[in-house]
Amino acid sequence: MRSSKKSHTTRRELLRGGLAAASLGLLGNDSVAGSTESPDKSSITDVAGIKVGHFTDSRRPTGCTVILVEESAVAGVDVRGAAPGTRETDLLDPVNTVQAVHAIVLAGGSAFGLDAASGVVRYLEERGIGYNAGVAKVPIVPAAILFDLGVGDAKIRPDAEAGYRACKAASANAPAEGNVGAGAGATVGKLFGMSRAMKSGIGTSAIKLESGVTVGAIVAVNAVGDVFDPSICKPIAGARTKDGKSLVNAMAAIIGGDPLPPLLTGTATTIGVVATDAVLTKAQAKKVAQMAHDGLARAINPVHTAADGDTIFGLATGKSTKPGNVTLIGAVGAEVMSRAIVRAIRAARGIAGLPSASDMS
Repeated sequence: MRSSKKSHTTRRELLRGGLAAASLGLLGNDSVAGSTESPDKSSITDVAGIKVGHFTDSRRPTGCTVILVEESAVAGVDVRGAAPGTRETDLLDPVNTVQAVHAIVLAGGSAFGLDAASGVVRYLEERGIGYNAGVAKVPIVPAAILFDLGVGDAKIRPDAEAGYRACKAASANAPAEGNVGAGAGATVGKLFGMSRAMKSGIGTSAIKLESGVTVGAIVAVNAVGDVFDPSICKPIAGARTKDGKSLVNAMAAIIGGDPLPPLLTGTATTIGVVATDAVLTKAQAKKVAQMAHDGLARAINPVHTAADGDTIFGLATGKSTKPGNVTLIGAVGAEVMSRAIVRAIRAARGIAGLPSASDMS
């Protein structure tokens, strides 16, 4: 954790400061450190070949988000959390046969929410999109879910119709952020229980490099841990004090001896996609997804816990026709992932019992 003495600068602060400066150089005109709203309007749909659609259930905070790549994209995945809920992730192993996917689904609803992918498959099949298996074209639709059943009626969760409707809403325009889609029921700061947690959401960001290659991310932030803005080295959402009026800084609290209540495995999870228009192999896409988890580690603390099923997909549409430098794309992927996490927090709006960052500022 940071030193309480302002006269000393920790190694973590130096690293974060360097990353923030490098980020400003990459994007050119970015937000001023400490500002609560960023003029950055970039999104994962800046990556050619990608559309995004949300379905948000009006009956309770839950929903799903589809990342459509109708002309297919090479994909990989990296799972770091101990309690994942996923579909078709084995297929993305570089040693396995199918080389491309047609959509990725992010959904609330815990394991029930995986049903949303069936609606995406139906949508794609109706349009003749899929892996040509001879007798049929089979849409390849990996998916990951987060646990939001504790927010409202647990009997309401995304289903196949929700996935279908998310596809119908998909476009290449910048998607909505905050309390929508897979982020509708997302919360953070659950280390001391839901009574001290805060509302989160879904966010997105992108960077276009000098080479012309674009790297983008979208992420639904539903973490056990607190969320930090790396550009200011401070928590912006997370576990609250017992009176609910301010942030407690969960890591400092547990290091100081605050006891933790029992955590049910799989009650959280941050899920997302990092994408590029560069040309990558499946193995390279997996490496990019792996490196993008560093973005989670910069912005969420603690992360990849026993109660999180943190899962990141890597996508490469190849639309730029430029060969991908995996180290560069992976490094930038981690940066846009951390920015997208911060944007998810900034865009979220509080609901009953769960204030947002904007409510606490």
